[in-house]
Amino acid sequence: MGTAINPPDTARTSSPATRRRGRFQLILILLLTVGPMVLATGMYKLKFWVPDSRSYHGELLGNGQSRAALGVVSDESRWQLLVTAPQGCAADCQQLVYLARQLQVGLGRDASRATHGLAVAQPVDAQYAAKLQSEYPQLQRYTLDLPTYTQGAEGNGAAQLWIIDPHGNLVLSYDPQVNGKDVLDDLRHLLKLSNIG
Repeated sequence: MGTAINPPDTARTSSPATRRRGRFQLILILLLTVGPMVLATGMYKLKFWVPDSRSYHGELLGNGQSRAALGVVSDESRWQLLVTAPQGCAADCQQLVYLARQLQVGLGRDASRATHGLAVAQPVDAQYAAKLQSEYPQLQRYTLDLPTYTQGAEGNGAAQLWIIDPHGNLVLSYDPQVNGKDVLDDLRHLLKLSNIG
């Protein structure tokens, strides 16, 4: 009777070079799968390799504030260009009101997706009120709650222009010296990206 020959155990007979290659491949696979997640987390937490460029012109407000934080009560469900004037609607405020209307008109076929409004803490004078009535028939008017605005807007007391999304969230803000073309570019970009409003 012959003796049975057992096949060699490949796990025991593999060479050290083969084992090293297998470990290297395992480490490489782990680095390729876990490495990008670790890198992205590090970039976010430690703020390194974050691009300095941006595609918007105003001050981006990503802190979750809503229109109510400005002291304005509204149920508007479209994009809104809102001018706030905590110290009366002087020349800078009036310029922003004019700009807000022109921006809405400048949207062309998307004009119905946006509105323009004015929120003032003090009533406007009779002459400007008459002008608003005749020249700005679609302007929405609100009362600005000054203590809430002072706390929420953290502004310098000057008039400001805000872009507010259909959910009432503050998106961008601009000072009175803003270039209207820049605001229009920002608003068009937001409307292009948005499925709401």
